[in-house]
Amino acid sequence: MSAAYCRLAPGDPIHGLYHDTEYGFPTDEESVLFERLMLEINQAGLSWATILKKRAAFRVAFADFAVDRVAAFGPAEIDRLLADPGIIRNRLKIDAATENARRLHALRQSHGSFARWLDAHHPRSPEAWTQLFRRTFRFTGGQIVGEFLMSVGYLPGAHEPDCPVFARILELSPPWSRAAEHSPLSA
Repeated sequence: MSAAYCRLAPGDPIHGLYHDTEYGFPTDEESVLFERLMLEINQAGLSWATILKKRAAFRVAFADFAVDRVAAFGPAEIDRLLADPGIIRNRLKIDAATENARRLHALRQSHGSFARWLDAHHPRSPEAWTQLFRRTFRFTGGQIVGEFLMSVGYLPGAHEPDCPVFARILELSPPWSRAAEHSPLSA
């Protein structure tokens, strides 16, 4: 998505609530971070509207994105997911969800949480973030990584500066704004 989303989403029955209350808002909640990453992975090759329409089914299918539960999914759960018409039934994306949940366990060991891992590596260029994500997670190309990081406040660009949501997000001091305050360019 681009900042043009600010012109298209408000008032839209599919996009409006996500735009107004989630997109670009910083969070350190593990299940929210995991959900956003998995939704971005599942969006690859599809529209964001498709993902938002299926979001409730994704939450049920993936145990409300509880990392420990998804990490424990075995062959029976994978078969159940592949048969679930409410989600995107792509084996690579489903395998990425379970494996990425397992990899989040390693991040807990090394950094305490997914959010702390993100904070430890922030700020980075979009290209450096993509390289880091490709080394750490599965199914994480540049667009997926960029949208994920924008959606949770680590990269700017989720909203136009004249969008009313932009000011609300800025009040929350998202990571991208803190990085800009300390940038040599802002001195």
